Amino acid sequence: MTKKLVLLVAILTVFAASAAFADVGCKSYKFVGSYAHVDPPADIFRDGTVIHQFIFNMTLNVDGTAYQFWTGSLDYPLNSGTSSPSVGSWTCRADGKLIVTFLSATFLPTNARVSTPDLALNSSQRSTYLFSVTNDNTLTLNMLRVRNYAASEDPTNPNGGSVGQLNVGSATYKRLVASDADLSLP
Repeated sequence: MTKKLVLLVAILTVFAASAAFADVGCKSYKFVGSYAHVDPPADIFRDGTVIHQFIFNMTLNVDGTAYQFWTGSLDYPLNSGTSSPSVGSWTCRADGKLIVTFLSATFLPTNARVSTPDLALNSSQRSTYLFSVTNDNTLTLNMLRVRNYAASEDPTNPNGGSVGQLNVGSATYKRLVASDADLSLP
């Protein structure tokens, strides 16, 4: 009887431990939501006259889709160009890290074949991010690689374009937490 009880306790302990470790990293799905990464202040004209603070707004949806918008993309677009929002998907790796792949495009100013200044497609990008899920409210970017495609190439081809360098480092994305605190201010 004692042996059966010890065996039962051992089995329950193994199941409890495996259940506790099963939801590590992104496997818990508690990270799904909207995040912001704040860039360092940018000196737009490199003369100290215009300093802007830009943000990457990223949303990870429960269905595996992802969206990211950089607030700097619309800063002086007719003079310096712009980028599209990034649209893609996410998945969890076996080690609990989060992979996010986005497609986006860049546009540059042009006067070609138009009577007024306009923007034209310059290139497309396929960006792959590797995040650690630090906790339910924080994602840490570990690696990023961008594959660039000419305007005439298909950016959905995972083997096309040219592969950029692997960027290794860390950037923190913090969850945007809903709060009604501002509503009660005078």
